[in-house]
Amino acid sequence: MSAESTTERVLRLLVLLQRRPSWTAAELAAELGVTDRSVRRDVERLRALGYPVHATAGVGGGYRLGAGTRLPPLLLDDEEAIATAVSLRLASGSTVAGAGGAALRALSKLDQVMPPRLRAEIRAVYGATETLAGPADEIDPELLMTLARACRDAVRVRFRYAGRDGGERERTVEPVRMVVAGRRWYLMARDVDRDDWRTFRLDRMREAVTTTWRFRPGEHPDPVAYVQRSVTEAPYRCLARVRLHAPPDRVRELVPPQVGRVEDDRDGACVLVVGGDDPQWLAVRVALLGFEAEVLDPPELREAAALLARRLAAMARTG
Repeated sequence: MSAESTTERVLRLLVLLQRRPSWTAAELAAELGVTDRSVRRDVERLRALGYPVHATAGVGGGYRLGAGTRLPPLLLDDEEAIATAVSLRLASGSTVAGAGGAALRALSKLDQVMPPRLRAEIRAVYGATETLAGPADEIDPELLMTLARACRDAVRVRFRYAGRDGGERERTVEPVRMVVAGRRWYLMARDVDRDDWRTFRLDRMREAVTTTWRFRPGEHPDPVAYVQRSVTEAPYRCLARVRLHAPPDRVRELVPPQVGRVEDDRDGACVLVVGGDDPQWLAVRVALLGFEAEVLDPPELREAAALLARRLAAMARTG
C-alpha cells in the first residue's frame, strides 16, 4: 500500500476517533476496510504524532481519543471549520485580557490551512457582519482560571472588592458559578462573613487567591436567574413591575436579560421587571417598547407615566 494511501487512512482513522467516544477494533477495521492488525499499526502512527489514543483490552474493549500533554492538530469538517473560524473572529473582541490576541493567532493558523472554497465562504460571513458592542473592562485570564478552579474544587476564595461607593474591602466567598451578562462577568457565591448569597463583578476584584478551606456544596439559587435578578434590580433606586399585553418571547427579544426580567403571565401576557434611578426614564423606556402596558408598581412610575402623557399631548397640540 502506498505511503499516500496510508496517510489518508490514518487521517480517516483520526476523524472516526473524534466522532465517537469509543470504537472497537473490529468497528474501526470495518469502517476503514482493513484488518485489525492494520488498525493497531495506524493507532501507533497516531500516537507517534502526539495523539493520545487509549486502548482497553478484553470483551467490550476498544480505542478512544483521550487528553494528552500537548494539543495535537485537529481535523475539522466543513461545518466545524466555518463555525470555529467565525467564533474565533467574534472572540477577537473578547473582554478577557489577551484572549483577543490569542483568538487572532488561532484564526491565522486556521486560515493558513483552510481550503480556498471554505475561505471564500468565511470571508463572505465576515464581509456581511458587523459587531456592535459597548465598552467593557477587560478581565485578567488568570482571575478566570482561579475562580473556575475554585468552583470546580469547592474551595473558598479571598479577594479585594471595590463596592459601588468606591470603598475596597476583603471578601471571602464560596464560589458556585461564573455568569456572563452582556459584556460583563459575574461570580455568584456565598459570602462567608455575611452568610448570604452575593453577586460579584469580576472587573472589581483584585488579588484573588484560593484558600485551603474546602466547603461542601449544598442547595443554592439558580446562578443565571440569581445574577440576572441582581443585575437588573439591586443597583437601582426604583424597581418597576409592568404588565405588558404582549407575548413573553416577543418582549424578551426587545429587552436583554441584563436590562430586565420578563415573567410569563396569564392570557399570553407578561410582567416586565426593570430597574432604574429615574421613574420618568423608566416610563419612557416602557412606552418605547410599543405595547399596551399596566403599571403594577411602584406608584411613582404611574405618576411619571401620567406626566409623560400630558407632556406628549401638549407637544401634539403645538402649532
